[in-house]
Amino acid sequence: MDPQAVWGCFCLLCFSLLRAAKGNLLLSFQPRSLYQYRYTLDVQLQHTSTPSPWGAGMQAEALIHLHRLWRDRDGQELLQVQIHDLKAQRQPEEEKSQDSTRGSPVEIALSPEAQAELQQPVLIFWISGKVKAFYGNKAENILISNLKRGIVSLFQLQPHAGTTVEEDASGSCRVTYTVSNHSITKTKDLLSCSKPKSGFTSINKIFGVQWQPSSRSQYVVKDGLLQSVLAEESHLVAPALRSCSSIKITSRQQLQLVSPAMPGPAEVSGQSPKDVLAGMGAEPQPLGMASLPFRRVCTHCPSLRAFLKASDRQRVRTDTSKVATTWQFQRFIQMLRSAKKRDVLELLRRVPEEARPFLVEAAVATQSVASLAALSDFLDFSKEPKSLLEKFLYAAAFSPQPSGELLHLVLDKLDGKQLAPEIWETGMVAVGSLVGKLCQQKLCGLQVVERGVETLLRGLRGAEEEPEVVIYLLALGNARLPETIPTLLELAEDGPTAVTTAATSALQRFPAPHISSEVKRVMRRIFHQTRKSYDKTCRLAAAEILLDSHPLPMDVINILLATSEMEPEMATFLRLKVQNSLHDHHHLARKTMKDIMGDPRINNYNFFSKAGISSSFSGPLTVTQDLTSTFGLDLLFLEGGFLRKSVSDFSLLSHGQRLRAAQVTFEAQGMESMMGENLSEGEEELMAGMSATFLDVQLRPIIFFQGYTDLMAKVLLSSGEPTSVVRGNFLLMDHHQVIPLQSGLQVTVRLQGGLGLDISADMDVSIWEQELKTSISARGSLATDFQAELDSPFLQATLRSQTEAETSIHFDTKLRFSSSPVLMCLQLREEQVPYREVLTVSQSAGSQSSTARKGRRGTVHGREFTLHQANSKVCNLLLTAEKE
Repeated sequence: MDPQAVWGCFCLLCFSLLRAAKGNLLLSFQPRSLYQYRYTLDVQLQHTSTPSPWGAGMQAEALIHLHRLWRDRDGQELLQVQIHDLKAQRQPEEEKSQDSTRGSPVEIALSPEAQAELQQPVLIFWISGKVKAFYGNKAENILISNLKRGIVSLFQLQPHAGTTVEEDASGSCRVTYTVSNHSITKTKDLLSCSKPKSGFTSINKIFGVQWQPSSRSQYVVKDGLLQSVLAEESHLVAPALRSCSSIKITSRQQLQLVSPAMPGPAEVSGQSPKDVLAGMGAEPQPLGMASLPFRRVCTHCPSLRAFLKASDRQRVRTDTSKVATTWQFQRFIQMLRSAKKRDVLELLRRVPEEARPFLVEAAVATQSVASLAALSDFLDFSKEPKSLLEKFLYAAAFSPQPSGELLHLVLDKLDGKQLAPEIWETGMVAVGSLVGKLCQQKLCGLQVVERGVETLLRGLRGAEEEPEVVIYLLALGNARLPETIPTLLELAEDGPTAVTTAATSALQRFPAPHISSEVKRVMRRIFHQTRKSYDKTCRLAAAEILLDSHPLPMDVINILLATSEMEPEMATFLRLKVQNSLHDHHHLARKTMKDIMGDPRINNYNFFSKAGISSSFSGPLTVTQDLTSTFGLDLLFLEGGFLRKSVSDFSLLSHGQRLRAAQVTFEAQGMESMMGENLSEGEEELMAGMSATFLDVQLRPIIFFQGYTDLMAKVLLSSGEPTSVVRGNFLLMDHHQVIPLQSGLQVTVRLQGGLGLDISADMDVSIWEQELKTSISARGSLATDFQAELDSPFLQATLRSQTEAETSIHFDTKLRFSSSPVLMCLQLREEQVPYREVLTVSQSAGSQSSTARKGRRGTVHGREFTLHQANSKVCNLLLTAEKE
């Protein structure tokens, strides 16, 4: 037999088989036939941190009647879907015994109105598995309408394999189909779903919510008829910083053909679906397939109007480091979000003066139209105390997700006013922070953002005094706008010392992708002093930019080789900086530096033997599965043993995100003059000051003294009280997310985290004792409220996890430069940390409601961190001498 003929027959046979297989999966419903499906739904919410599952849930069961109303020659069908005999149950609220077995489910009584709405049919325009349109009653209860969307979504499928975009109750999502015999499997990528915009989150993902969703549906089709559907999805949501407080949401829908089709209504005549719909009594209206967002009405939430009526009996707490104050701060935010302008204004005017900063911070954190309008009327920048205005500006700068309206308010309050220097400086760094955060939200195109950028750039161009230029540069560092990099480079390379320092500091704030080859070229010229001489702190900043941003091997080698020609202290500092990066597993240049340090011509005793007392080191403080917190300390000394600069850094690393939680820098120059020594070049004036960065926001710098006369005056008139770096209440976490389940039910995830903080710092120079002491104290409280709310036509359930903690950290430095070499003692200690967690499950069905709670508390013992062995020996020596 001819081989070609055999091959042709074989191909024809394969084609016929494939065609037959494909034909078996083509979907259609017969005319004059009524199809009955049994529908079951099971939705559960569970706390995962308890030893046994504990949460809330509901089950529902109904009969779904489906029949064909119309069909055209192309196979397009109009189907009617109707719910019958729906029964719902909820979980009992109490565990019956120690083994966590539960009692029988509790029947949920449906109101007559709900039953009537549930039985109203909906129509779908359907083409072999694809729902092209959905029709129903727009006036219907949103939750019931969404439940019907969830049922209709089960009829959304395709009979062949592939990836496509489909719209159902979850939104418009990317789905992948696989086909095997009579089975069709659909996997939905819930992270790809687009849906009506609702909710918000913190800009920094460290303070957001981790969401891990999955969805899989299994269809069985025989002889062109849909036999069954099993759709399962799960969502694991948790605060990014605390995954052990996660809540798991599961939804399981099942649709099963009950029996062969029964006789049903006759088809309706018409040329198109539009004609059929027009001929119906109450014409159904077109509806979107995506679930509509539902907003639950809170009946027990605090009301500002009620607070005002009882304000004489209620006290506003002001101790920011106490967790009770932080909880009250969050309650005020909730009250203010639903309050009217006149009530907010009345509150601000009525409370005692000492409580106003607290309420101004709460009003800024709220960011409602009413609260911002009330602040606009209340704050008078020509009259109000400087401390209150500074509170307002810093509260705006620290906002986790600021709005354009907040920036507009800040700019209006600063524009054209004769301001105290402290308020103007704080205002500029706040504008920089707001502009940067709005651009991170992809809102750079807003007119008010463009106005903010122009305010900073125009001010920088017109600034005549060095201190003004420095403030504008710090503000641009907060903004971190790529288009300002050329300006920063120009000032870094050509400006005087103070300007160069501020410009390089601003460039250090940019992430590594923005450190281009041009930036690196300028940094090389500054470090190697190609065109002119630079202060040592400027050169070190340039070296750090090169080392921290995917450095070329030659850059690392050249920096290390250059240390052989440097002063011992500067060389020691840089070498330790390189060595320290080798121990940081997250450092971008770790591999490059490790390869270079493998070369014995560079990594040898003569090259790296310690010659000075300057140091640079960092290490972990706390390590959990979600978070690594680190402490770093850089100390740069002058050749005479005087401290030139110290940088204390506390950073957080979580889920690939890094946050500079707090960084405090002390700088001193001209200190040698007090001992009769020669001054270093560029350090003619005696000066000591401090700058701080908190939550990645650079604060305005503080000058302790400038000049010998000022030093003497501060020594004689000093109150002995430390300088406040930052003190207040901040909304750290603010997350609102709506998760539409495929079943049509809705879960709303909320996270609110408040931080009360009091950071103070002090620098004490004793000329007589020849000692320098610096101290940084941070007292704080953190309160987080994480909850997931389930909304359905029959049941509302809420799972809640509330966590609170108080802590206090102290970092002290003591230097004695009367001896040679200079003795230095570093002490970092953390006081005990009391914490508490409360888990709550609330359920409400009709007139019945219940709430159950579980809690735990404990204390983490205080500790003193051992920084390194040599430091411990010096501390023992100095502290023993101090006691004697």
